[in-house]
Amino acid sequence: MSIVVFSSLLFLTSITAGFLGALTGLGGGVVIVPVLALLFKVDIRYAIGASLISVIATSSGAAVAYVREGLSNIRIGMFLEVATTLGALLGAYLMSRISSHWIVIIFGIMLLYSALSSYRKRSEHASNSIESPLAKKLELSGTYPGVHGSEAYVAQRVPLGFGIMFVAGTLSGLLGIGSGAVKVLAMDQAMKLPFKVSTTTSNFMIGVTAAASAGIYFAHGYIDPGIAMPVMLGVLGGSLIGTKILVKTSTTNLKSFFAFVLLVLGCEMIYSGITGRI
Repeated sequence: MSIVVFSSLLFLTSITAGFLGALTGLGGGVVIVPVLALLFKVDIRYAIGASLISVIATSSGAAVAYVREGLSNIRIGMFLEVATTLGALLGAYLMSRISSHWIVIIFGIMLLYSALSSYRKRSEHASNSIESPLAKKLELSGTYPGVHGSEAYVAQRVPLGFGIMFVAGTLSGLLGIGSGAVKVLAMDQAMKLPFKVSTTTSNFMIGVTAAASAGIYFAHGYIDPGIAMPVMLGVLGGSLIGTKILVKTSTTNLKSFFAFVLLVLGCEMIYSGITGRI
């Protein structure tokens, strides 16, 4: 396969990954890493390195659109970034000390969880519960454009959400996927933020988390420009298209299809890791 054909295929695949990742808040890495490893036979660590670069670009592109629409909560996002950044540094440190077979297996398990998270129905409405004292002190609240106009929301169970974010950051640094599923779990399920606020704030956050660990991957030589460049451009383009659609349409059917794709990829990654194919 020539370099032109290889780069073109990477670019087209990455557009699809970025599009789906933006619609679900999971990030394109959950698709592009297994595709690089299984289909293009790229070493898992180089695939993760390319994914981290694309995550940085995706977050930068998506954040602009979401902030403009009033969906992302920058204050909550920056507060939780403290946890995810520390976790990302730990995950990148563990990357060089864990066998690639185990990384593949962990990635497969994460894909299965992401599939369940993507398929599970969530409320689009703001919570009416009373805010916690810590959330009030840190001003972790806001409004977002809901179905019936501007709707207010407040964060709850802040320490639990902060702890889950540390786990999300560790998985991001280890697997290079942005860990959007775990971040959405922290904000949507633990902190009771509206789903659209959770997904869009997750997209805002994943770039900073990825940047924290990308430097370590670069120092180890696991970021190949020939792979990272077409992946970054494709995921960025797909994410920009996805953000425009997310703001205006319902994506229930697409999320169900995406969950099925993640389920298949997750099973294949676990099988490949156990049998030593990757």
